[in-house]
Amino acid sequence: MPLQNLFTDLLDDIRDPGIMWQVGAIVVAAALGWLLARFIRKSYLSGRAGTEGVTAIGVASFAHVLSPLLIASLLWGATYLLQRYHLNVHVLRIAMPVFASLAVIRAAFYLMRRVFARHGAVGSAILTFEKIFATVVWLAVAMYITGLWPDIFGYLNTTTLPLGRHNVTLLAIGQAVVSVVVLLMLALWAGAALEERLMGMQTLHTSLRVVMARMSRAVLILVAVLVSLSLVGIDLTVLSVFGGALGVGLGLGLQKIASNYVSGFVILLERSLSIGDIISVDKFSGKVTHINTRYTVLQGLDGVETVLPNEMLISGPVQNQSLSTSRVRLGTQLTVSYNSDLDLLFPQLEEAASTVTRVLQDPPPNAVLRQFGPDGFDLDVGFWIDDPHNGRGGVVSDVNRALWKALRTAGVTLPHKFYDVRLQDLRTPPATEELSQPNTN
Repeated sequence: MPLQNLFTDLLDDIRDPGIMWQVGAIVVAAALGWLLARFIRKSYLSGRAGTEGVTAIGVASFAHVLSPLLIASLLWGATYLLQRYHLNVHVLRIAMPVFASLAVIRAAFYLMRRVFARHGAVGSAILTFEKIFATVVWLAVAMYITGLWPDIFGYLNTTTLPLGRHNVTLLAIGQAVVSVVVLLMLALWAGAALEERLMGMQTLHTSLRVVMARMSRAVLILVAVLVSLSLVGIDLTVLSVFGGALGVGLGLGLQKIASNYVSGFVILLERSLSIGDIISVDKFSGKVTHINTRYTVLQGLDGVETVLPNEMLISGPVQNQSLSTSRVRLGTQLTVSYNSDLDLLFPQLEEAASTVTRVLQDPPPNAVLRQFGPDGFDLDVGFWIDDPHNGRGGVVSDVNRALWKALRTAGVTLPHKFYDVRLQDLRTPPATEELSQPNTN
């Protein structure tokens, strides 16, 4: 039995005085590997973490697995040396896969959190999957140490499942799943790293950076799927059937989804919208915070976020307040009495509006006479701002308060409607009938 042979080898090593060499090698390898990893991280990796370029993409992930990887390498070297001097190395052969599996688990945890964690928050689903993955890895290490792995490998290789016209072994299915998962994780990690690199390039337009990041991630995922299918021996020509089915599905029920995806790439490529623009679509208005391939997130001035399908931004009119410039003209209306001197009043109103902090001095505020109203002169005081993303209500309120102070200082009155209220008695007096007497004369 493999497990019995393992216990027998361990008992022989314990009785052997050379066991101290193995224990000492493990302690020295662990201490030396930890110190080397710490030295490399401080002297080399910490200086390369903030650099730009392809060489800096895998620095963080390599630092996470550096310690167990160095320890496993040192244990392999110690095993080789002790075998040269004809010493037992059974304990070292157990320690090597343990530290190697620790490196694999750390690398997998880093990749999953790098790809799936949102804004640094780790969800319960990721934690559960990490526990399952760690359990599977440790079970595989236990089977390898106890010598059960060849028997399990042989069982998986001889057990087949009928899939269509072919019989597929459990080993082939497992290899296919592992290859697809590993390559997809690497593709998603590379896509995330490339997206961070592209989004940090301030020389490129925001929309161009977003579309390049989205397309690069899609291409990496497609290549990972095709390569993984080729590795397990699946003929890629069978995907033509899937492509036909996808085309039929797009024609029947996925028109809106496909239209939204195409519209998303059109928006990103033509640069009609950018992240940070202030737009108005239908009854929604606010700042564009995210432009994805299927939808666009619009954050209103009240903080409420609206998810708009990209087709809505292509097929309908869109008011973009910051497409070519961020300057926006605002205005406020007021009515003054006909006794007011407009030649003196206009400069006072313009000066009052210019005292507000957010109001631009170039072009300056201007006051105009809109019309002769029934109650007085109807005036319009217009002004410009260059920060519409901070809202309009606040600056309009400040301008109105400044105008009110100027009107009170100038002694100008604002006419208001007078209502003549009359009370009418709607009660009808009782009708009186006159009795006509017949003339007897």
